[in-house]
Amino acid sequence: MNDVALLDAVAAEAEWMEELLARLVEAPTTLGNEEPGQRIMEDALAGCGLKVRSVPLDADALRSAEGASPFSWDVEGKRNVVAEWPAGGSGGRSLILNGHIDVVPPAAEGLWTHPPFTAVREGDWLYGRGAGDMKAGLAAMAGVVRALARAGYAPAAPVQLQSVVEEECTGHGALQCLLHGSRADACVITEPHPDHLTVAQVGVLWFHVDIAGVPAHAARASRLGFNAVEAACAVLAALRRLERQLNEDPPPPFDALEHPINLNPGVISGGDWPSTVAATCTLSCRIGLYPGQSPEEMRALVERTVAEAALEDPRLAENPPKVRYDGFACEGSVVDGGEPVVQALSAAYERVYGERPRLEATTATTDARHFVRAGIPAVCFGPRAENIHGIDERVSLRSVVESAQVLGLFIKDWCGLVRGPGKEE
Repeated sequence: MNDVALLDAVAAEAEWMEELLARLVEAPTTLGNEEPGQRIMEDALAGCGLKVRSVPLDADALRSAEGASPFSWDVEGKRNVVAEWPAGGSGGRSLILNGHIDVVPPAAEGLWTHPPFTAVREGDWLYGRGAGDMKAGLAAMAGVVRALARAGYAPAAPVQLQSVVEEECTGHGALQCLLHGSRADACVITEPHPDHLTVAQVGVLWFHVDIAGVPAHAARASRLGFNAVEAACAVLAALRRLERQLNEDPPPPFDALEHPINLNPGVISGGDWPSTVAATCTLSCRIGLYPGQSPEEMRALVERTVAEAALEDPRLAENPPKVRYDGFACEGSVVDGGEPVVQALSAAYERVYGERPRLEATTATTDARHFVRAGIPAVCFGPRAENIHGIDERVSLRSVVESAQVLGLFIKDWCGLVRGPGKEE
């Protein structure tokens, strides 16, 4: 199959990919609600002629697995959707295409131009929560397989497509696939990284600081009360100092970034009445860590920082804040730019865009780390998105097709393509 024919075959699936993406966006697949989206992916992949199976999450297996994160929620009934595109020949290299179905909550829905779980097209842009992060990537990887299969081709080496859950909080969907035996010579994750290949990423730690105050009537707050919400401000200030220290001398390749380690106080909750001094407060945060640094090391830094903040206030010292963990606790990862998968995907990118992609590090985390830990080089590349995790998230529909075209050329080069049964050259 020559490049022109391949690109045309993928472009012919543009409408199908857009329709799939719209259906996915309108399934509000936040944590615990992923199944409607997985049913859509299951039907779409089966419609591409692939053999589809479920990989359910196993809480006990996950909690005992290397690379797992702590979690307090129920995973009963959750599943990944995995589709096999079997080899039609021999001599190629195997591949995993991975994407996540889960999305973060829409934040302040009233700030959106359109309802966040309504797919709205305006010109080249399709709006909606998860449109970019990363349901467009799922549509692209399904679309390219559909295009090649409908053209009568099969890969010379097996390709597995994964639609996984919980990428946004633990990565346990991808980890469960690996625990079930998923292996390949390389993995491409179709995250919205459009003009570059992401070859390095930070690790992430979620932590929660529980602070106790002394409740009292607001009229007597200065004499009798100790406000836990105000005390949280002192703890946050100490954590900001830790953040500054972590950014003072970043290692390569993160030394190319101005501020690679980010602390985010994402949720604060406390108090129960405007006229009562807040008795409790919980500060829930996310912080990054460099590859080579373990989550245990970062936990020690966080706990030391919180303890030092408590010593600065006698009232906090009397009842020190407690740090607990629920959600992300993962290491960073790096894939060498000379890896064959990086070179092959870069060459495919160049044939679509006319230039080689940049190789970049990201200050976020992705499921790539799980594959790298398992000895499978994994990189991220996908459609162009804006405002992910923000207001009016959107994705370029043209970039969905172009990403699928890059993936098609990459599959041709990496796996090899052979004519399917009954097809003639």
